[in-house]
Amino acid sequence: MTEIHDLSAVQLRDNLRSGELSAREAAVHFLGRITAANPRLGAFITVTGEMALADAAAADVLRSRRPVEELAPLHGMPLAFKDLTDVAGVVTTHGSAALERRPAPVDGALASALRTAGTICLGKTQVPEFGLTAYSENRIAPPSRNPHALSRSSGGSSGGSAAAVAAKLLPFAPGSDGGGSVRIPAAACGLVGLKPGRGLVPAGESTGDPAGLVVAGPLARSAADAALLLDALVPDGPGYLNALGEEPPALRIGVSMDSPWSGIFPFTPDKEALDALAAGVGMLTAAGHDVINADIRYDNRYPAAFTTAWTAGVGAARIAPQREALLAPLTRTFRRRAQQRSAAKLNESLAFLRQFQRDTVAQYAGWDLILTPSLAQTPRPVGWFTGSAHGDGHWPVSEWTGDADDDYRKQCEFAPWSSMVNVCGLPAVSIPVHWTGRTIDSREGGGAPGLPMGIQLIGRTGSEKLLLQVAAQLGF
Repeated sequence: MTEIHDLSAVQLRDNLRSGELSAREAAVHFLGRITAANPRLGAFITVTGEMALADAAAADVLRSRRPVEELAPLHGMPLAFKDLTDVAGVVTTHGSAALERRPAPVDGALASALRTAGTICLGKTQVPEFGLTAYSENRIAPPSRNPHALSRSSGGSSGGSAAAVAAKLLPFAPGSDGGGSVRIPAAACGLVGLKPGRGLVPAGESTGDPAGLVVAGPLARSAADAALLLDALVPDGPGYLNALGEEPPALRIGVSMDSPWSGIFPFTPDKEALDALAAGVGMLTAAGHDVINADIRYDNRYPAAFTTAWTAGVGAARIAPQREALLAPLTRTFRRRAQQRSAAKLNESLAFLRQFQRDTVAQYAGWDLILTPSLAQTPRPVGWFTGSAHGDGHWPVSEWTGDADDDYRKQCEFAPWSSMVNVCGLPAVSIPVHWTGRTIDSREGGGAPGLPMGIQLIGRTGSEKLLLQVAAQLGF
């Protein structure tokens, strides 16, 4: 008999709706896996077991009283929210020791939408402080680790959610993405991660975002599971899951290694990133698409403008003066700089980013999709960004040896192709097309599995369905 956690999210949904599984059985099973695995994985900050079991019991009562067609689309489905999303009655830590621990009075927009869709919340997952970084390490809980190699990071800022899905502690999970925070951990953990276009779904975070960078999107083990979650988030949408039965048309796909960060942070992609790109090109070409080089030019003023917009929210966060010292070095540095900037400087940066969006979208319009590697490097060791030599990532922040600017540079070199997609408001998907060192025997269960590496496909406005169709066409 197939274990519950080995079911796809689509299969689990079907079993819950049919009554083959009860919501309580599913919740108990996944809570048990979380209890067993989380001490070494660090995926969860908070586990809401009692609340989950009570909600599951209520879902089972509802299932006994209503016909299947009247059940919510994700009836009884367990999931968790990254700890930037408010869930009523649960503390939202924002990954910070500087905030007081007070339960959220009401659900945030994302949690409310998925509660309406019938889901059961099992807890809150690990995030970097205020979601600022491409790794999920902070001073309030152990770091989120990569299930494929526990010495490596699961990425960020949706790192805990990605680790939980990859380790089968959850069938899928919503993440939020303001500069790559769904796609980066998806690539690091070998998942399909979709960033929808601006405005399609709730943001999923309860902090400021003056540039409109943040949008929520699914982290899943397949395109079908991602489509199922997106259908719940966009109930009036085109029917993303059903659309996977359609083959996408032959597409003109432009390959680009250009990055708006390369002027200030020159980088050389790892061989593994280039191998992933080559694998993606081969798969897309074999599927009948025309894959050609694209020459994209980015304005070199982008890094300063993006950083100003990205850090504006943490500058405005309500933190008691006596607790400022509890912030991580990167957060404290960027908060201070944000507070020292004038409103005019912020407005100037926002105006530049709007022009950057127009210019970049116009260049992308020459192709149906733009293809890049998801990451320029393999998943980084825990503690690598912060200079934590012994890599446990969990001790007083004052002992982190790296400085804020070095940390930020490393992140931009690690994920140089993600943030500009948020500025442009476009949808994009990360697909895990390559494993480092993986051979035939390891794919069949023997040998070292290696680390996942992905490609990113950037679409036009409204192309979420097409991106998922292409991911499914490639076998994911």
